[in-house]
Order: sequence, then C-alpha cells, then structure tokens
Amino acid sequence: FRALYGTIAAFMWFMSTLFSKEYFAHYRNRNRYYLFLMLTLGATEGVFLSADFYTTFIFFEIMSFTSYVWVAHDEKKDSLRAAGTYLAVAVIGGLVMLMGIFLLYHTMGTLMFDELIGSYEHLCLTEGNELSQKKLIASGLCMLFGFGAKAGAFPLHIWLPKAHPVAPAPASALLSGILTKAGMFGILVLTSYIFLADMVWGTLILTLGVCTMVVGAVLALFSVDLKRTLACSSVSQIGFILVGVGMSGLLGEENSLAVRGSLLHMVNHSLIKLALFMAAGVVFMNVHKLNLNDIRGFGRKKPLLNYIFLMGALGIGGVPLWNGYISKTLIHESIVEYIELMEE
Repeated sequence: FRALYGTIAAFMWFMSTLFSKEYFAHYRNRNRYYLFLMLTLGATEGVFLSADFYTTFIFFEIMSFTSYVWVAHDEKKDSLRAAGTYLAVAVIGGLVMLMGIFLLYHTMGTLMFDELIGSYEHLCLTEGNELSQKKLIASGLCMLFGFGAKAGAFPLHIWLPKAHPVAPAPASALLSGILTKAGMFGILVLTSYIFLADMVWGTLILTLGVCTMVVGAVLALFSVDLKRTLACSSVSQIGFILVGVGMSGLLGEENSLAVRGSLLHMVNHSLIKLALFMAAGVVFMNVHKLNLNDIRGFGRKKPLLNYIFLMGALGIGGVPLWNGYISKTLIHESIVEYIELMEE
C-alpha cells in the first residue's frame, strides 16, 4: 500500500503541476502556490511512508497547514471562509488525534505499527485488562476522529463541498484524490493493525461508510456547481472505501475480497478524480463559471473534452467494463460473503 500510494501521489502531483502552468497563466502569487504544492507533496509522501503514529501525525499536520494555502489562493471572501473551515476541521481533528496517540502510547508503550499488530485482541485475551481495553478503544476513537476529518467521513465531511469549488482545479484534484487518502491510510492502519477482526470496530467503520456514502450522493444530486458536485461525489466514494475497510475488519482472516476491493477503489477514485477535476478546470479556464446552468452547452464540438469527462463519469459510476465496476463489485461480494458467514 505504501509503495503504491507513494507512487500514485508522485504521479498525481506531476500531472497537476503540468496542468497548473496553463491554469495559473493569468493568476497572481503563482510562486507561492508552487512552493506550497511542493511542501505538501513532501508531507504527503511522509504520511504514506511513516512507520509509527507519531511520525504520521507530524507529517499529517504539515500536510494540513501547507494545503490551506491552496484553498485560500484566490484571497476572495468565499475562498478565505472555505479555507477557514478547512483549517478548523484540520486543527480540531489533529488535536483529537494527538490525544488518541498519547492514550495509545500510555496504554501500549509503543507507537510502531508493526509492534501494535493484534494489540486489542491480546488485551481481550488477557484477564484483568479491562481498563487498558477501554483506554485503547478511546484512543482508537480519537484517532478515527482525526483521520476521518481529513478523509471526509460523515459528519466531518463539511470542508469538502466548501473547499473544492473555491480552490484552483489542480489543487482540487489533489485535495480529493490524495489528501483524503492520507486520512484513509490512518483508518486502514487502525483497522488492520489494532482492531483486526473486532466486530464492534468493523461495524462502526461500516456504519460510518454507509452514512458517508448516502450523504455524499444526496448532496451531489442537489448541487448546481460543477466542482461542488465532484466534491460531494468524492464524499460518497470515500463512503464506498470505508464500507470496504469495515468489511475487511468484520471478515478477519477471510477479508481478501474486501481488502482488494477497497484498495482498488482508492486507486480508481484518485485517478478518476484527477481526470474529472482537470476537465472541470478546462471548463473554468474558458468560461470562468462553474454553475451548471451557466456552462450548459460548453462541450459542443469538443469531442476530446467530452470523451475525457465521459470516461471519468463511467468509471466512477461503476458501469460494467470500466475500472470502478470491478472495485465496487469486489466490495459488494465481500458483503455477500459476510452475510453467508453470518448464516453459517
């Protein structure tokens, strides 16, 4: 996962930087944007390659603060307000996550991922550890809050629909495609290292996933802003991934379908959103509007733009023969598998 997402992050930054050259041709403060673009790349790679929660936390916070500049880039009233919301969610999430890390270290005496494998199960099997179990659950919930805030999980998804419409399109592609996955990385570590095969934890992640999926889809249906629609769609897709992660926790040793489905859907979502936000950026560069009623008919006689957007839409919609169909089917099959296990 680390090698894969480190590579995908590098690829997405490369494509986004190429696109930025033309997108920012008439903008002020371009060098400031490029500086913070590179700083965020370093921090994001740091999150994906860290081997313990403390290192993850440090890079996570650097990533949050440097990406704030992207959202506020226009320096207009709406941009600054959205950036303020983004920063507030990031700071509150970060502080709660830090509390969880303190609790985890106090309980287990280590923050290394490899040393925490099966720690909750070990505490449950040892008698007289009820207090330690409660502390570990509390630390897990605190960290889930922090990582969930960045991933855009319900009810902490509020920054996504606000930040994306005002952020520049290349930044939106990275916010949606990669920064949300840094939050998902933390949730994956919690589920697969500490709380593996724990029914209550798996059910919690599954419930969060279902709520996120539904809320994102409903918000997208009522949106008339192109980039806001894509942002709400991202919330919904994060819900799909959370469902896959929840199923991998519930299925325990039998979770290969859920793991592969959620991992593939993460990759699909990152790459498809890169294409869709760039297409939205092309529309904005030409008409300087994002309201769907105002940009109606812009795609006429533009077969390449239509093709690119259609491929992304079919992929993320899970239409057969496109990549989204495979990952969503794997997650669906893992749910079917769990139902059969329950019946047995």
